Amino acid sequence: MIILAEIDLPDLAATQAVAARLAPLLRPGDVLAFDGTLGAGKTEFCRAMIHALGFADDVPSPTFNLVQVYEPSPEDMTTPAIWHMDLYRLESPEEAFELGIEEAFDSAVSLIEWPAKLGPYLPEGFLTCRLEIMADQGARKLTLIGDEQWRRRLGSILS
Repeated sequence: MIILAEIDLPDLAATQAVAARLAPLLRPGDVLAFDGTLGAGKTEFCRAMIHALGFADDVPSPTFNLVQVYEPSPEDMTTPAIWHMDLYRLESPEEAFELGIEEAFDSAVSLIEWPAKLGPYLPEGFLTCRLEIMADQGARKLTLIGDEQWRRRLGSILS
């Protein structure tokens, strides 16, 4: 895994803009692991990606029910299903299988907050999206970490 990019996000609008550039590159089977402290902006980034993919409804945090699933309309053949997961409350990695996450890993885009809670079950080839709170109020830094495949796929937003 290599650092692919470090992107300054001075405000929410910048976060939304980067999410909107990343969202169209996602395909079923992609796993994005959102890493960062409480309040770092993981849910906001996921929310912006989900909206950028055309899901206009409210995008609540999945903190309490652990998973929110967004299915495209049956006539939409291009937008992938999105599974937005917040695993903060898991007590063991095996609990994640009760959520049906294998289905998401196979056929949807998985946006996973607190991915370390999956332990050894986090699939290979995931993209880490690390968010850090900066000294300027509201500012964040996004670090994208992945493999060569992700470097090629993200080329258009990394330049």
